Amino acid sequence: MHQIETREIAEKNEWEDFIEKQNEANFLHSWYWGEFYEKLNQKIQRTGFYKNKKLTGVMLSIVEEAKRGKYLIVPGGPIINWEDKEQIKAFVKEIKKIAILNDCAFIRVRSQLLDNDLSRSLFSKNGFTNAPMHLHAELTSQLDITKPEEELLKQMRKTTRYEIKKAEKEKIKIITSEDPKEIKKFYDLQIETAIRQKFIPFAHQYLHEQFKVFAENKKALLYKAYFNNKLLAQAFIIFYGKEAVYHYGTSTQVGRDHPGAYLIQWHAILEAKKRGITRYNFWGVAPLEQKNHRFYGLSIFKRGFGGGDINYLHAQDLIINYPKYFINYAIEKTRKILRKV
Repeated sequence: MHQIETREIAEKNEWEDFIEKQNEANFLHSWYWGEFYEKLNQKIQRTGFYKNKKLTGVMLSIVEEAKRGKYLIVPGGPIINWEDKEQIKAFVKEIKKIAILNDCAFIRVRSQLLDNDLSRSLFSKNGFTNAPMHLHAELTSQLDITKPEEELLKQMRKTTRYEIKKAEKEKIKIITSEDPKEIKKFYDLQIETAIRQKFIPFAHQYLHEQFKVFAENKKALLYKAYFNNKLLAQAFIIFYGKEAVYHYGTSTQVGRDHPGAYLIQWHAILEAKKRGITRYNFWGVAPLEQKNHRFYGLSIFKRGFGGGDINYLHAQDLIINYPKYFINYAIEKTRKILRKV
């Protein structure tokens, strides 16, 4: 049995070269996601797991400083060999050490493992429990974009296909940008959308820094749809590894009368294909049976492109400080009920 060594990774190339070869690779565990959190002045750590001096796993951990206390998150990871018990043991030991050193009350992990009995038992055996809230989208709609364009259009819902054709007939114009300054308009529109759809919007700095980091590395585009010079919709798309992600979207009142949002998605899918990407992730969707969910309408829009639902394991918590954790648990449970998520 070979012992697993752990150490911090300081070289971007070492991290990215490893990540890009993994099936679980995702933007939440990219070098750039860590960079984005550093821009928000949050403490991050990039840990490498080595077997016989060879890198066999990575883990990005971020210290979240909330009013209710500090906690540690692992988004979209760790990216390790989940069949290697020694590596799982090393991951749990290392994450506890980081949490204790940073005075965190608990650790929250949203892995890229699919939600099934095996994944659940991997975490429960190691002392984890279901989190009261999600960390990132868990139920997602994903589309295999390796098929030809005609086939992709064919497998869409009839209404979706019709709206794309209608947008093209209406000569709706799609413009893309990599300029972080454009995020201010996106943010303002998000505020309007949030009021209309009753959700809590992201802060301008959060969106700006995120877009800036990915766009500077040619891994994000801001899409805008116009009809007669009137803005209809916008979408922030991330292109990373084998996956393109519809990360955030906004729309105007005028956009409700013209199918600009449909054409944006089609253009983004074609761009992803051009980049050699194999799947398009529409990100979070509401469960099919929850017709009263506030994102049910948006989920119909996303599923209309013909993808299938992929359900990741629910966020898992590892408790470090029980009294602090239960205060946090009560707050999050209440918020979940109030926000209807």
